[in-house]
Amino acid sequence: MSKVKSDIEIARAAKMKPIQQILDAMGVPDKAEVYSPMGRYIAKIKLQFLETLKKKKDGKLILVTAISPTPAGEGKTTTSVGLTDGLNKIGKKSIVCLREPSLGPSFGMKGGAAGGGYAQVVPMEQINLHFTGDFHAITSAHNLLSALIDNHIYWGNKLNIDVRRIVWKRVMDMNDRSLRGININLGGVANGYPREDGFDITVASEIMAIFCLSNDLKDLEKRIGNITIGYTRDKKAIYAKDLKAEGPMTVLLKDAIRPNFTQTLENNPAIIHGGPFANIAHGCNSVIATKTGLKLADYVITEAGFGADLGAEKFLNIKCRKSNLKPDCVVIVATIRALKMHGGLNKDELKTENVEALKKGLINLERHIENIKKFGLPVAVAINHFVSDTKNEVKTLVDFCNNLGVKASLCTHWSDGGEGTKELANHISELCEKDEAKFKFLYENKIPLFKKIETIAKEIYHASEVVADTKIREQLKTFEEGGYQDLPICIAKTQYSFSTDPSLKGAPSGHVLPIREVRLSSGAEFIVVVCGAIMTMPGLPRVPAADSIKLNKDGETEGLF
Repeated sequence: MSKVKSDIEIARAAKMKPIQQILDAMGVPDKAEVYSPMGRYIAKIKLQFLETLKKKKDGKLILVTAISPTPAGEGKTTTSVGLTDGLNKIGKKSIVCLREPSLGPSFGMKGGAAGGGYAQVVPMEQINLHFTGDFHAITSAHNLLSALIDNHIYWGNKLNIDVRRIVWKRVMDMNDRSLRGININLGGVANGYPREDGFDITVASEIMAIFCLSNDLKDLEKRIGNITIGYTRDKKAIYAKDLKAEGPMTVLLKDAIRPNFTQTLENNPAIIHGGPFANIAHGCNSVIATKTGLKLADYVITEAGFGADLGAEKFLNIKCRKSNLKPDCVVIVATIRALKMHGGLNKDELKTENVEALKKGLINLERHIENIKKFGLPVAVAINHFVSDTKNEVKTLVDFCNNLGVKASLCTHWSDGGEGTKELANHISELCEKDEAKFKFLYENKIPLFKKIETIAKEIYHASEVVADTKIREQLKTFEEGGYQDLPICIAKTQYSFSTDPSLKGAPSGHVLPIREVRLSSGAEFIVVVCGAIMTMPGLPRVPAADSIKLNKDGETEGLF
């Protein structure tokens, strides 16, 4: 029996094409004013070229999401890549648009995030590490604003910023719990006024959210200027533009905002750009990347982080609302392993056939299907195949979906690449050609902020009520009085359950959604509603992935994937 190759072995054996050949197939001309090569296999497209594409007709937009995550894994990125390869196999011109991986998770819990098996984007090592430096640029821009705030206070504080009411933290792209709360400006008068501060991870930065929601550099600069950095003693808001920060911050981001082109193992185009968290932010790649893909291909496959109750809900209610994007259908990725966990099994019990546990867990998939249909979108299910799946279990899942009027396709892209998703690709093509999507938002802009929160909680999470103390409710009213009533809601909660209790698997109903705090993202233009124990600066696990990452004797990276 031959040894199964690891993801990194498969990636290293890939026969990549020079990036110009990938761009040629997309109709992107080989000109200096169109793109900049970042080595042999990566390119950054220039914004001037994107302006020339605006009159072209858009392709079809397919959102890939998933059931509620479990330790057994779901495989959204792998399925997104596999579906793109599958569509190209059946003669459809398709691009996949993905988020850039964060160094925090790469060295923390999960390792790399560039797909897996024979459904990967490459060059994998560069993508998972520094890539084109976009995250470093975002980190620098964010921390420039932090430095300008403390410098302004040091030199007389003309804006009368209350040091107790500064809401802008610092960031770094790494998991480091020791930096969640810190004291700064220590060491005497020469160093400034001591105050409490802290760090978030870069992907939780409002700059990251703004970066991914901006349509161009002008829009980016305007949004940065509108960031609320703190308040005066009489609670008057202070903005980044009051510090003249938007200009230099935009300069730091002028190259980062250009979308990155790479390729899949099957030499199909991939755009990898931006990467906000799916709980504290909206969890999807940049608007610029998605719109670029839609002008260059007939089909664009993009994913949203975590389960459909978080990533998909925010993609549809926030990203689509802000960018006028309209998906044509949604693919929900499910694994039999994960559904059995939702049915009550432990991870070490998943290799044995258990149809009864699967049937119990299918309620989670059913809830996600029902939720997506509330947005007026056709749904398909991708069964991400594992070798432990049995014929009885696969049939049970397929029959269950058929009874709901949804087709479930068995996908073997991990082992077979695009060949393993041709059935799904044909079904997606048929759904898009039927043009049955009647996309609508879950709530309207004009309703009160608390009502928007209740709508998400009751319609998507099936909560019985939302609990918020007087201080939270007053804060929401203050936001409304400040002109922010029309903003969408971004709920930050655990990804492991429809509730705020990660141990409640399946599809719990009648639970309570407690609001811990609310935050105004006035530049990104949404309200963050924090529920439960959500951390914007994760910590490393007891045994971090970093323990296994090293260079081998040939100078190659090991342990990243």
